[in-house]
Amino acid sequence: MADISKSLLSPVGQPTPQCWSCGEMRAALFCDACGNLQPAEPTDYFSFFGLPRKLNLDLAALEREYYRLSRKLHPDLFANAAVQQQSWSLQRSSQLNDAYRTLREPIARTEYLLKLEGVQLEEQSQRATQQARATGEQKKVVPPELLEEVFELNMQLEELRMNRKMGDRDEDLEKQLAEQESTFELKLHESDAELGQLWNEWDALPPREEPAAGKEPVQKQVIDRMVALLNKRSYLRNLVRDVKDALTA
Repeated sequence: MADISKSLLSPVGQPTPQCWSCGEMRAALFCDACGNLQPAEPTDYFSFFGLPRKLNLDLAALEREYYRLSRKLHPDLFANAAVQQQSWSLQRSSQLNDAYRTLREPIARTEYLLKLEGVQLEEQSQRATQQARATGEQKKVVPPELLEEVFELNMQLEELRMNRKMGDRDEDLEKQLAEQESTFELKLHESDAELGQLWNEWDALPPREEPAAGKEPVQKQVIDRMVALLNKRSYLRNLVRDVKDALTA
């Protein structure tokens, strides 16, 4: 992994501004000339670690870089520095922790890259849910390929709740639900494998200077497929949770 103190560039690919201390052209975190910590500035998490916007990451290298930067940015090292530098250290440490937590987790990393590409998954999900509630067409928030299975599952869950309300127990029904849970967990694992394939497709695309604008058709296709898969994965995760809760209630 590249040394972040020398690899970070501004969004247009030019060196960041002059060092506040010595006036030399500086790197993003520490000045190459005098070594002083530089002001905290907004940056995306990939750039913070000097990484391209790719989805397959060397997690061991990411962890090593995280701990290296943690030691260099720790507020204790700036206890005797000017108040301004103490503040920058806190801000940079916070940026580092947020970036590391996001990039080390596969789903969070994917969602973050999509956010950089102008996709807000949570907002999309909220709009779909609100539209479905307004029209009464709940199927709009269910992945089409799961409609039949979800309908059957909802009927089984409702039957289970009614049985328990009446003090009855249907072992066959509970067995069927346990099998449904296993089926949905398998689909969840399959979606993770499919997501890995989409990572490979994304990483193979040529880089762009403005990722959030002017998408080529193939780039948009990969983005749309990742969005659909993440929505499906989220729905599957909720189904597994609902069945577990129902069986253990």
